Amino acid sequence: MATIRLGDVAPNFTADTSQGEINFHEWLGDSWGVLFSHPADYTPVCTTELGTTAKYKDEFDKRNVKVAALSVDGVESHKGWIVDINETQHTTVNFPIIADEDGKVANLYDMIHPNANSKLTVRSLFIIAPDKTVKLIITYPASTGRNFDEILRVIDSLQLTAYQKVATPANWQAGDDCVIVPAVSNEEADKLFPKGYKEVKPYLRMTPQPN
Repeated sequence: MATIRLGDVAPNFTADTSQGEINFHEWLGDSWGVLFSHPADYTPVCTTELGTTAKYKDEFDKRNVKVAALSVDGVESHKGWIVDINETQHTTVNFPIIADEDGKVANLYDMIHPNANSKLTVRSLFIIAPDKTVKLIITYPASTGRNFDEILRVIDSLQLTAYQKVATPANWQAGDDCVIVPAVSNEEADKLFPKGYKEVKPYLRMTPQPN
């Protein structure tokens, strides 16, 4: 079983989904990606998560993010479950759910944690950049649903810090002040951050969000 770490290239795979066969890297194209797994179809917490993901489609689209879910069940099961998700969550599932009956993708992404459950995938979530590198990994237990506002917040931070020489402080939200990275000298900072910055400590300099 593979172990994936931040900065690794996300493993490519071809798989059947509720929207037809995809080659993962080709499907992502030049978009950011979110790949997240579920223990099984027709489970209550997952039903709420997939409904929430569908409702957030506009937010993902604004950020050039494609989303794919995965569970160890097959395509026909997924299609039946989607009917329930749409009905109970008052939405329309608008992203592919990957069928992984043989566990191929789950093993590629280390989504099976035997001490939690030997057969079902844990709630793993990966954020993948356009260069196909893994930028974030979060693993939740089966009993805890994900916070999709936090996932959007992290995407905002990753996209900002990928192109600007800043980092985002605790509880940062889009539009808040950012931290200038320590590798940037004050002379550089004067040029890079025309909005100015406040030096709290030599290593802690705050600037308005540059973009």
